[in-house]
Amino acid sequence: SRELFVLTYGALVAQLCKDYEKDEDVNICLDRMGYGIGIRLIDDFLARSAVKKCRSYSETADMIAQVAFKMYLGITASVSCTSAAGNEFSLILDKNPLVDFVEELPAERASLCYCNLLCGVIRGALEMVHLAAEVTFLQDRLKGDAVTEIGITFLRKAEDRKHKRN
Repeated sequence: SRELFVLTYGALVAQLCKDYEKDEDVNICLDRMGYGIGIRLIDDFLARSAVKKCRSYSETADMIAQVAFKMYLGITASVSCTSAAGNEFSLILDKNPLVDFVEELPAERASLCYCNLLCGVIRGALEMVHLAAEVTFLQDRLKGDAVTEIGITFLRKAEDRKHKRN
């Protein structure tokens, strides 16, 4: 269940903070763990959602925000395109269930990206459907930002994808 995952996730992050001195090392570890989850989760997502192939980066971002987040986290995110090239998107989360039991980060852990697992999950899942992407937290309510925002940058232009298929 989602609640069990959230509680377990908090314990996982706490243990990683004990195991690693530097926040950067914890962030990398969370991203790698998320990546491993993402490359496995995509099969479940495709089987359970019965979605059709996305035709654009915009459709892909919407699918993540509206279908995948709803299916696995019980929330939806809003999407905005942040580049003229159409390959950069922001996912804005009004609510982030991973932080339900976290009030704030300790001052000594100011550079910790507590939910970095999500970036790895998204990146891993996208890679399995042949979409290379950089995924990073741009804003985080745990760090005092007004919203939680995840940035997705698809690394190839849409034109590049069309040429490679032909």
